[in-house]
Amino acid sequence: MPKTQILLTGGAGYIGSHTIIELLHNGYEVISVDNYNNSSPKTYERICQITGDSIKHYDIDLCDLGLTKKVFDENAEIRGVIHFAALKSVPESVEKPVLYYRNNINSLLNILDCIRNYNIPNFIFSSSCSVYGNAGQLPVNEDTPIGIIESPYAYTKLLGERIIQDCAKVHSTIKALSLRYFNPVGAHSSGLNGELPTNRPNNLVPVITQTAIGKIKEMSVFGNDYKTRDGSCIRDYIHVSDIADAHVKALKYLLAEKQDSNYSLFNLGSGKGVSVLEAIQAFEKIAKLKLNYKIVPRRAGDVEAIYSDSTKAHKLLHWKPQHDIYSMMETAWEWEQHLAKNQ
Repeated sequence: MPKTQILLTGGAGYIGSHTIIELLHNGYEVISVDNYNNSSPKTYERICQITGDSIKHYDIDLCDLGLTKKVFDENAEIRGVIHFAALKSVPESVEKPVLYYRNNINSLLNILDCIRNYNIPNFIFSSSCSVYGNAGQLPVNEDTPIGIIESPYAYTKLLGERIIQDCAKVHSTIKALSLRYFNPVGAHSSGLNGELPTNRPNNLVPVITQTAIGKIKEMSVFGNDYKTRDGSCIRDYIHVSDIADAHVKALKYLLAEKQDSNYSLFNLGSGKGVSVLEAIQAFEKIAKLKLNYKIVPRRAGDVEAIYSDSTKAHKLLHWKPQHDIYSMMETAWEWEQHLAKNQ
């Protein structure tokens, strides 16, 4: 019996690569597209080391419609697309808004053109909890009113959701859903794959591990004067392998035609808010060392506190996260130490 063929954009990236691993473990055939803007083609070697499978992959920019069409021309059996490819740095998006709108929206529009013209029935969009802004009530669920969007990055995600929803309304053959996930952290349990930013990281956990290993001399905690229990920002951290598992379950949900409309939205989070200082303390406990950090002024675009009510995903996708904050920190630290030994 032939395997179901899935196209995954941004497959050499952090969440994309972990999702490829889960898809391969679940018997899917995977094709990946990535332009390595913030990733490396060596990721596919790590995926093969973990799974024993080599996958077909393309080095293209999805903002080029002609090159994007070529992928679909050469792979006629694609049954679904999982779209991760996007620029994702909140502070960079504040500094370079036009770059973020051009890249994130144009690439999405090109993919949607292709799934419509090539009759691809299933589409999953990588969205973000950042669309909620500073929510007036916590935890947030899918019906929580959208607050003031704090960054151009977040707005590209909200706009992307709306574009997909509008397309699904008028093209009845398309079944689509968006996964709003919270803060993916950690690394694969093998210790062989994890987050690997090509530039200085902006996300908290790789900053923590790079500080611990000595790549960063001193890390910054952006603000200790928020209205939170210790003054630092609160986030809902979720293990990257749990996020990957959710994408596989969402794909199965679409392929089984369980969705009762053409478009659905799901939160993916642990449901637990962890402050920046609490995350640092959890890492220090796991690694048995003290981090060198300083408190600095707030960073533009940061939301004060956000965490999830993921009941809908639990109920309809049969998904629940399996890792706690200590497991997240432990696997992230194992990955950082693996990099130090092998680079």
